[in-house]
Parts: sequence; structure tokens; C-alpha cells
Amino acid sequence: MLRRRMLMMLGACFFIVLLLAGHKAFSIYQQIQVYTKPRPPVSVAVATVIEQPWQQRLPAVGTLKALRGVSLSLEMAGTVKDVQFESGQKVKVGQPLIQLDSAVEQALLETAQADLGLAQYDFARGSQLVGDRAISKGEFDRLSAQLQKNKATVNQLKASLAKKHILAPFGGVIGIRQVDVGDYLASGTVIATLQDLSSLYVDFYVPEQSVPKMAIGQAVQVEVSVYPQQIFPGTVSAINPKVENSTRNVLVRATLANPDNKLLPGMFASLQVLLANPAPQIVVPESAVTYSLYGNSVFAVVEKKADDGSVEKDADGQPVLIAERRFTETGERRNGLVLVTKGLQQGDQVVSAGQLKLDTGTPIAISPDKTLAATPGQPPRAEGAL
Repeated sequence: MLRRRMLMMLGACFFIVLLLAGHKAFSIYQQIQVYTKPRPPVSVAVATVIEQPWQQRLPAVGTLKALRGVSLSLEMAGTVKDVQFESGQKVKVGQPLIQLDSAVEQALLETAQADLGLAQYDFARGSQLVGDRAISKGEFDRLSAQLQKNKATVNQLKASLAKKHILAPFGGVIGIRQVDVGDYLASGTVIATLQDLSSLYVDFYVPEQSVPKMAIGQAVQVEVSVYPQQIFPGTVSAINPKVENSTRNVLVRATLANPDNKLLPGMFASLQVLLANPAPQIVVPESAVTYSLYGNSVFAVVEKKADDGSVEKDADGQPVLIAERRFTETGERRNGLVLVTKGLQQGDQVVSAGQLKLDTGTPIAISPDKTLAATPGQPPRAEGAL
């Protein structure tokens, strides 16, 4: 009886073990079927690699300066008698700006002119008398020297009198005035700034390695943060013939027009120096490049090959497309495009959207990328390409 019960228990345990083993085997079989089943293709957008003219550029930053700009100041001290300009006014060359009190200088000038008249009379009379030997030659020389001295005194007082009023040295826009009528101004006091805004300079530095690429007359494109969507063209007008010891950079100056007076001296400028003539280069959309510490790469679209080297085809007879990671060397980025110097050839197709799902050998299906709009200067779209 006991033996029979033991056999029944062993049989039940054996049945349960078989049941569990069968369930596990079926689960493993299902997993194997999942991994051996062909993966569905991943929908991606692709772009065709093209070759187009590419203008090499040298980026730099600089500061805008007025074509002519000065701080108007006094050479002589005095009291302001009249202010003849308004803050922010456009002035012409030679226009009066400030008049100082010049009553003392005017009186001294009249006295000196009277002495000059007497000296001229004495000299004229002495010229006659020295010819008649009525006066000595030494007396005549003294009269001549006195005449020259009086002339110099008059000229000196006229120059001092002229410095009692300030004229605009050139045409431009005058700044906010710093003085008013009745102020006593010491010598060197700044009354306002005057800037000629018809044209501007932009001074910037380039590395010494780039000096051979620079030349007078090269085109420059200037941008300022105030007008982010506008480019101001200019030309290189001067290259400093000295390398800075501390930075090993060379100072370069470009000139640009400012007809609407939009630009102001002191503005920060970001600029591009156009170097050589445009040359054909390989470019791809910026979204197609994956940047990493191990190098930049793209996913190229290639046809899957069978073991015998033939192209595999799907049920519709079309070639099966897969992704292939290619490491590339890239250059400048501009307007949504990237310059590729190594790793791609003209006519290749690269994935421009959907790379996060891909690895080498992943089947892909080309579909339009509706999130991106066509922009001028980008490669033409293939089927679903940028």
C-alpha cells in the first residue's frame, strides 16, 4: 500500500516536471521565432549627396568704427557765450558749434592792429629817410624788426580769437552736448562727439596662419545682432604689417557703406571674409551628420547583398535597402548644409531623419520627411529627400 502511494507521488511529480519543461521549451521556441523573423524596415527620410560651388570663408569678430570720429574739445579756456547746435543734429563741415566769450582777445587785437599801423607808417617813412642818409642803417633795421613783431602779434591774437569758437571739422552727426551757455570750460573740455556715419570701418583680427589668404579688396560680409537677418557687404581696406606678440594675430580693417545710418560705431560685428573663388564641394544636409567623440558619421543607403553577391529583392521585386554607417570628415556648416571632405561621393544617398533607430544592416524604407521644408541652396530631394 505504501509502495503504491510512493509510485503515485513520483508519477505526479514527473508529470509536473514534464509540463513545466514543455512550457519552457515552447517559450524558447517563440522567442527564437521572434528573433529569426525578418525585422520590418524602418521609415527614414533620405537626401542625395550633391556637388555644388562652395565659397570658402574665414569667420571673425570685430568692432565697428566711424570713418571719421572725434571728441570735440577746447584748446583755450573760456566762458560759453553761445551754443549753436542741438544734440543729435546733422552738421556740415565748417558749421559753428560753440562761441566763447572773446571780449578781452578782441580788445587786445584792436590794440595790436593800432600798433601795427604805426609800425607800418614808421617803416615807410624810414625807407625814405635811409635812402637820403637821414637815418642810420641800424635805425632802419630796428623799424623793420618792429614791423615784423607787430605783424606777428596781430596774427597771434587772431589765432587765439579763432580758438574762441569751434567749427565742425567735417560733416556728420553730433552727439549729446555736454555744455551750456554760461559754463566756464577749462582747456581740453569735451563738448560733444562728432561721427561721420556715411561709411564705417570694422576692425578684426585673423590668425597669422591666415595672413597669406588675405588681400586688399577681398569681400567681407558683416552681421550685427541688432539686424540678425541682414548682411552688410564690405571690402578689406588695410592689413596691419605687424603680428601682435601676445596673441599672434594680425589686425585687419574692412570698409563698408552705411547709407541709412543703421550701423553705429562701437557695435559688435560678426563677419565672414570670402577667400578663394567658389570651388565644387560635396555637401549634405546638416541633419544627416551624427557628431560624437569617436568621429562624425552618416548612414548611407545601400542595397542588401546576398551571400552570392547578388542584390536581394523584396516580394514586389524591389531591392532591399539597408543602412550602412560611414565615418566622414566634415568642414564648415552653413545654411543647413555641411561640407564633407571625406567618406562620401556625389550621388550617394544618406539618411537625413530617423537615424536614432538605425544601425549597420538595419532595413529601411524611404518616406517623405514632412517636418522639413525645402530651402534654397540645399540638395534636391530624392524620393523623400531634403
